[in-house]
Amino acid sequence: MTATRSPSLLDALLPIGVLVLLLSLSVYLYGDSSSSGPNQIALMSAAFVAGLVGLKNGLRWAQIEEGILAGIHMAMKANLILLAVGALIGTWILAGTVPTMIWFGLKLISTEYFYVTSCLICALTALSIGSSWTVAGTLGIGLMGVASGLGLDPAITAGAIISGAYFGDKLSPLSDTTNLAPVAAGADLFEHIRLMLRTTVPALLIALLLFFLLGQQASGNHDTDRIAVVLHALESQFRLGWHLLLPVAFLLFLAIRQWAAFPAVFLGALLGALFAVIFQPEVMSRLADPSAGLLAPLKTVWTALFAGYQSNSGNPALDDLLSKGGMSSMLTTVWLIICAMCFGGVLEKLGLLQRLLQSALHLVKSTSSLIASTIATTIGTNIITADQYIALVLPGRMYRAEYEKRGLAPVNLSRALEDGGTLTSVLIPWNTCGAYMAATLGVATWSYLPYCFFNLIMPLLAISLAFISPPQPTLAGTAAHNPLQHPS
Repeated sequence: MTATRSPSLLDALLPIGVLVLLLSLSVYLYGDSSSSGPNQIALMSAAFVAGLVGLKNGLRWAQIEEGILAGIHMAMKANLILLAVGALIGTWILAGTVPTMIWFGLKLISTEYFYVTSCLICALTALSIGSSWTVAGTLGIGLMGVASGLGLDPAITAGAIISGAYFGDKLSPLSDTTNLAPVAAGADLFEHIRLMLRTTVPALLIALLLFFLLGQQASGNHDTDRIAVVLHALESQFRLGWHLLLPVAFLLFLAIRQWAAFPAVFLGALLGALFAVIFQPEVMSRLADPSAGLLAPLKTVWTALFAGYQSNSGNPALDDLLSKGGMSSMLTTVWLIICAMCFGGVLEKLGLLQRLLQSALHLVKSTSSLIASTIATTIGTNIITADQYIALVLPGRMYRAEYEKRGLAPVNLSRALEDGGTLTSVLIPWNTCGAYMAATLGVATWSYLPYCFFNLIMPLLAISLAFISPPQPTLAGTAAHNPLQHPS
């Protein structure tokens, strides 16, 4: 058998260069629709180039396939959640849950404070349940509907939802990434959360100020006639009431009890189907297939689970607002994630990522540049591997020894991992987080990206702080005792 050779820096850069070139062409040629197929071709082509590099270095195709399958396996959890969220959106619209959220939102939330209120609501909810995905899949859906009814910008709304959700997720001890980062760095969870407050809270305050200013500008475009039309259309199509928000409370309760996301979301979808049968008889009758006989209600909710809800009210604004959901609506996103994880899996199997990180470490001189390099590496790993968990674990594994060598407390590494890895994952269209948010909120990643103020500010703030007030080495043997003795 041919001996395998260690990859060179050129080996590592070649597939990444191909990916950057093809993705740039994809966006240039197809614009916002690039995620509906062109990006998938770019990712698979770059994965094929990486595979050729592996063959050149002596690997067998069967070994390269192992990396591909390992990458796809890592993405299956995200794909299952996506499919469940699609089903949930379909049945929650059918049940009147989403229409009720929109109706109350239009009644209670003022235009000028909508963006900042959305951000705060999502921040507090994510802090309590530890899941940005659950917040986007529940409150986020309703808030997007409210924004449409108020005539507000959906991209800014999505940015406010994501900013708040990621703030809460980042500081919640129930969050998987908040637990993973200190594990990868060898730090204590609550020391990690306390140190993150120094960058996280100022970043949120800046984001809230920006959302407040955007809301003040939007208040001049307040269209009361549009709101009245949407409210009347909702009231004529659905039975509305507080009791229809119980599926939302149920799902949030399961999240607080730390249920796994897929069964929790799918149970929420099934509860929505039950609520539709009980509380929306007119809607069920209107959508029923007479040929199904006594099984017509079952067929109606079954259809909502896989195909979503199709509104035919005659009101274009309402029909556009409510015609969505179903597992089938998530299939393009699932396709994107699978292709992205093929590329990331090949790169990790071939050791190309490790080779890039080794080169990055050679450029690091000062403590400040080490932290900046860590954050840049997590962002790059998010782009290349399309998975925030890899962006936390791989750089954490590679940089941990260097932080220890310099006598730096482990929490400095864990905070850098989160500031770059967790926060920027949602800004990349083919990353699992970016793909999820775009599919769930119905706004392309490139469209909401400029308004994810919290996610954009955090890495910049963390790098700036590293140079303004770099962390000092701890005395030998004291790091584990008091990681925050000299925090940055």
